[in-house]
Amino acid sequence: MDDYKEHLRRLVVHDEALLDVATVEGSSFAPSVMDRKTEALLRVAATIAVDAAPPTFQHAVDCALASGATREEIVASLEAVTPVTGAARVVRCAPKVGLALGYDVEEALEQLD
Repeated sequence: MDDYKEHLRRLVVHDEALLDVATVEGSSFAPSVMDRKTEALLRVAATIAVDAAPPTFQHAVDCALASGATREEIVASLEAVTPVTGAARVVRCAPKVGLALGYDVEEALEQLD
């Protein structure tokens, strides 16, 4: 059976072993089919999609940077999810991404006033 079919089947039937690995390590499948940077950027995107807490954004962004993603790629990930999450979610998450990158966007905007 093709690997992707096996993984989909195991996810559909709620395979505890696979879900445990995915929850702890991220995926038993991803490292063999995508590079670490892509996986990390997808996690940034997912963090935006669920409007996670600031510490979760910090962790996702730190992992992305450590895997070789640039600040520009991280911001591009924020913009890329807009059609799915909606503009309001992206606008709400942009300051969290900024802080995780070491840039306080809200403070910078206040200084412009």
